[in-house]
Amino acid sequence: MKRKWWLWVLIGVGIIYVIANFAITGLEQSIAVVRISGTISSSREVVREIEGYSKNPNVKGLLLIINSPGGGIVPSDEIYRSILRFKESRKPVVAYLATVAASGGYYIACASDYIVSHPLSLTGSIGTIIEYPVIKGLLDKVGIDFVVIKSGKVKDIASPFKEISDEERKILQNIIEQGYNNFVDVVARGRKLERNKVLEIADGRVLTGNDAFKLGLVDTVGDEFFARKKLKEIAKIRGPVRWIERKKLPFFMRYVNPDEVFQKTLEIKFDYRMVFQ
Repeated sequence: MKRKWWLWVLIGVGIIYVIANFAITGLEQSIAVVRISGTISSSREVVREIEGYSKNPNVKGLLLIINSPGGGIVPSDEIYRSILRFKESRKPVVAYLATVAASGGYYIACASDYIVSHPLSLTGSIGTIIEYPVIKGLLDKVGIDFVVIKSGKVKDIASPFKEISDEERKILQNIIEQGYNNFVDVVARGRKLERNKVLEIADGRVLTGNDAFKLGLVDTVGDEFFARKKLKEIAKIRGPVRWIERKKLPFFMRYVNPDEVFQKTLEIKFDYRMVFQ
């Protein structure tokens, strides 16, 4: 009998613990923090992170901290779309633009409900670019020929071993224009601006946060503390809030997708580059 009595006590304590833990968790209000840093070459980890938070009923909002010069057009768009899906749950998203949030970094920010930029952040750079080196002249000087056997006349488009033809240039320009027009549409839609207004500044120029604010590309200027405060306000959270952030992979693995290791070097990019001399 004594053993049965203790058994029932243990079961009772366990039930109380589960109920109490459920009640506390249910009342806990959390905001997820997702950092997008460095060149964007893969979307897998970030998308998985955002999708996980979207399924968590305790997460009441999402803070994006962007410190990226841009990167691949596809991973940038995949992250952008994952944020739009997150917003379908009627949870607010605020983006904070840190040191650099240009091109693809800014593209992603346009999915948010509210954008806070540091006054001196480098942002904008709305546009697309394809770039690759041509070493044909160098090979000619050292007497090296490069033989290509191909199935079609433009199969080796963007090869560094030959000069680009007019036809190839038109093909690549068409790809660029499609990416560019999509970028302009994303900005116009996300920032509620007239498309013609966006076209006036979508020439690849880099802007400070102050200039971006004047042009309507961000909602306000401030620091990360202000962005957190603003998100809490938009989410209508009163009292304490738990900021949750996933542990990151080691730096050298963060943006490496094993499927992309042998990817062709030609890549369409939302790219930002500046040389200080």
